[in-house]
Amino acid sequence: MPQGKTDLVSIRTRGVAVSGVLIFLFALLAGCGDPPWNNPNPMYYDDFVTYQSVMSPAPPKHLDPATSYASDESLFIDQIYEPPMGYHFLKRPYQLVPLALGAYPELTFLDAEGNQVDEDDEAVAFSRYTLTVREDERYQPHPAFALDSDGEPLYLYDTAAEGARYRQIPDFPETGSRPVQANDFVYAIKRLADPEIGSPMLGFMSHYIVGWDEFSKQLGQIPRDGWLNLDDYPMEGLKVLDDRTFSITIKGRYPQFRYWLAMHFFSPISPEVDRFYHNPGFAERNLTLDWWPVGAGPFMMVKNDPNSEIVLERNPNFREAYYPSEGEPGDREAGLLDDAGKRLPFIDRAVFRLEKEVLPLWTKFLQGYYDRSGEVHGNTNGVYDQAFVVGPDGVEMSEELVDHNISMSPDVKPAIYYYGFNMRDPVVGGYTEDKRKLRQALQIAFNTEEYLNIFYKGNGIPSQSIIPPGIPGFLEGEAGMNPYIYDWVDGEPKRKSLDYARQLLSEAGYPNGRDARTGEPLKIFIDVQSQAISNTTMNWMDRAFGEIGVQVEYRPADWNRTREKLLTGNTQIFSHGWLADYPDPENFLFLLYGPESPLECKCDGSNNANYASEVFDEAFRQIRVLSPGPERDELVASAVEQYRKDAVWLFAYYPKDIYLNNSWVQNNKRHGVSKATLMYTRVDAKERERMQVAWNQPITWPLYAGALLIISLVLPGIIAYRRRQKATARKAGEN
Repeated sequence: MPQGKTDLVSIRTRGVAVSGVLIFLFALLAGCGDPPWNNPNPMYYDDFVTYQSVMSPAPPKHLDPATSYASDESLFIDQIYEPPMGYHFLKRPYQLVPLALGAYPELTFLDAEGNQVDEDDEAVAFSRYTLTVREDERYQPHPAFALDSDGEPLYLYDTAAEGARYRQIPDFPETGSRPVQANDFVYAIKRLADPEIGSPMLGFMSHYIVGWDEFSKQLGQIPRDGWLNLDDYPMEGLKVLDDRTFSITIKGRYPQFRYWLAMHFFSPISPEVDRFYHNPGFAERNLTLDWWPVGAGPFMMVKNDPNSEIVLERNPNFREAYYPSEGEPGDREAGLLDDAGKRLPFIDRAVFRLEKEVLPLWTKFLQGYYDRSGEVHGNTNGVYDQAFVVGPDGVEMSEELVDHNISMSPDVKPAIYYYGFNMRDPVVGGYTEDKRKLRQALQIAFNTEEYLNIFYKGNGIPSQSIIPPGIPGFLEGEAGMNPYIYDWVDGEPKRKSLDYARQLLSEAGYPNGRDARTGEPLKIFIDVQSQAISNTTMNWMDRAFGEIGVQVEYRPADWNRTREKLLTGNTQIFSHGWLADYPDPENFLFLLYGPESPLECKCDGSNNANYASEVFDEAFRQIRVLSPGPERDELVASAVEQYRKDAVWLFAYYPKDIYLNNSWVQNNKRHGVSKATLMYTRVDAKERERMQVAWNQPITWPLYAGALLIISLVLPGIIAYRRRQKATARKAGEN
């Protein structure tokens, strides 16, 4: 090819390329007013209000309400199912309200012959709860309820090949629904007793529901080949009275049973759904109740990809529900009653994404692509440490977050974390006065306030009692102070001095931290979980106990080894914690109930301190069966006093988590017990879009500079080419 033609082609090519680049650049620049370029979330082109949040680092393992027992799983289950009872969104202490029921359960008491007696009658042998289902309670649309022209289930198969084309629930073209019936609740409770399912309720409820053990034993002897219709097997303590009414009979008195009715274990499960998921081949494709829950709550699951995202959408069949018109003092001033009387839920879709890296999560939240910092764990994983500073008034937000108009929602969980003494240990255990003084000296030396400020940025409250805030029996102010560890000074508790701790240590037989009999230094042993303690923490503890002359040796181990040592009583000081199953003092006091000691029950008991006090145990036995009232309150107070006097735990604190909320998210009140709060969340999607645009403006000057550079490099060549073209044309004309 002649050289001249080659140059012509090259210049033409460059001209076209430059034109294309310039057109792209200018088009890009022209679109700067559109939604942010860097939005990682899918754009939904519908009228749905979509809530954007994150899953916990560990995706849910169980979504079957019979088998799930984790907070991460409750985040989803509690939006999809409605148990008989629930909790008021705003009121504290936590208040039970009917959910799937039309009214509170009717409670009657029976003697051994089944005759009705008064509550305080010594002849009480049984308690019977009669429950009536709401008329408007209805299941979400689901293929399990789809019927053919003959009224028979549409998707029931004899072989795996018949349903092989369906991979997930949205693949089924037909769905149906029906009202929730009384038998659905009875069926669900029977599933809890089925040993094949392995519910965590299997052993616990055997102590209460009449006929549970016999029913469970019967099912355990039946060979399984596919679906077992539990309707064919009665349980003595469960009765269906009519389509909307059923009863549960339990042994003796157990007032706390009403709280169990507010847990997802007691949510209705229809036999049709159970049968549907037992289709051949469905389990192999995760077409199970554990993967695709089916409920009558405000939301339903439309996507379950735990390695990416889980999506909930509004249940079109959800009953009428309205935002509460009452709360507690301060709620109205905080704007928490602005939506009073409005229909729930406020959002149409909730998207929970899995973020495996800390930095992207923090960045996306600051960019406005997540509405809240999280749902279950707040800042317990340290993702948002940079968001907080510890100031003179406690934990405060950094200036960056204040500029974004981000708000904090502190959540004091109904929980307690503690280091306990093994009361059977020959050194720190025992109930003599010198042993009590030894433990009290160690309690004073461990400055819980300083510990929380240093290692948790103040996200915790030093415990004065075994009962946390929000639970009946928790007392504030001087009345709630532990007088063995604190003095009331200037309107607040002040930890007793180290000099007083040294005095107690001397009176206990360890002057200056040495055994008065042998002269040997006092050394205490702390069993810790390897992943839960750092060298910095251990150094701090060394210094704290060193102030009174006590040496420390740590025995780190994984949880399995630690649990083994707790079960065998082979500890001296150990760490543990408890999160409330229900908001009652009994749910915390049982942590120190004598028969709950693993060494006593020969089981995985909760009394890992092996505490044994007849005063405490007798108070607890009465607390367990008494209804709320002054007599019960006095017994709770006496049990707490005995715990303080005996100095059972080295230290304890109530964990406090802090959640961050963007300005367009409303009704940000944390609920320590219930996770069924998504329907109260309101999102201003238009404000969110405006802020996302404002916070994610592209830096465009490099594009302009690049365009100019390209023009400056290429334009001279184009001009020269055109000049040569003109010169050639003139020569051709002259010839």
